[in-house]
This record gives sequence, C-alpha cells and structure tokens, in this order.
Amino acid sequence: MFGQRLQIARKKLQLSQEDISTQIGISYRAYSSYEREDRKPPIDFLEKLISKYNLNLNWLVAGKGNMFNAPQFEQVHNELALEVRKILREEGLIK
Repeated sequence: MFGQRLQIARKKLQLSQEDISTQIGISYRAYSSYEREDRKPPIDFLEKLISKYNLNLNWLVAGKGNMFNAPQFEQVHNELALEVRKILREEGLIK
C-alpha cells in the first residue's frame, strides 16, 4: 500500500520516478524499488520526501488524512498560478 500511495502522490505532482529520485538525491533504482515495495525506504528518504513535496506523512504511511498538508500546498499552487498568468501575459496570450 505504501508503494501505491507513493506512486499516486508522484502522479498527482506530475513527476516521473526519475524526477523525484533526482530531486531527493537518491538513485532511480532505489526510488523505483520503494514504489514496487521491494525495499522499505529509510527515514531520511521519508523526511526529504514530505519536506520537499509537502506530503502528509500520515497519509503516505497509513493512508489517513489528506495527501498534502493543505495550507502550504495551496500556497505553492497559488504562487505557481500567478507565475503562469505572468508568463501568459508576457507572451501576449492573455490580458
């Protein structure tokens, strides 16, 4: 189940296994083995993962609660939306 939730979160973030492994600083092979549940991830991997992507550890490990810690995720989402609008305006695609 952990591997499935890890995969669900990755897809929600629209990242590949290679993207996450590079951003977290582990090998692609190691990350892939966590999603397949061939290996259990170390605590430092979980700490990096929840910190970088604002994942809710309770959801990731036990499937309880929301996938993301909402306030920070919403803030990042809003910041990205503003940046996208700025780029679209600069490109003359919106007013």
